[in-house]
Amino acid sequence: QLQLVESGGGLVQPGGSLRLSCTASGFTLDYYTIGWFRQAPGKEREGVSYISSDSTSTYYRGPVKGRFTISRDNAKNTVYLQMNSLKPEDTAVYYCAATRGSGGYVHEYTYWGQGTQVTVSS
Repeated sequence: QLQLVESGGGLVQPGGSLRLSCTASGFTLDYYTIGWFRQAPGKEREGVSYISSDSTSTYYRGPVKGRFTISRDNAKNTVYLQMNSLKPEDTAVYYCAATRGSGGYVHEYTYWGQGTQVTVSS
């Protein structure tokens, strides 16, 4: 069974940090661009960051630039999203997804995880 599983979400105070993990089972992530998306209550899903299969290309949505860092360890079949200086507006369900494409468009993504909740609140 091909699936992506996110972990690492939770409740954190403003200014805190979390590291999300996205692990694949049933297939190797080596040839896939991996994206992180998030969806807050009442809002549309939005792309947060993505990383190319060889890690040479990354993208960050404007509001998270300088705070979030995406990385991957293909040996562990895992992609990470390090989130620092978290703000209440970062509260959302975070999803990872995989595509053999460039990663710039949400419709490109073939495999999706079930999501992990991130709540930033004092």
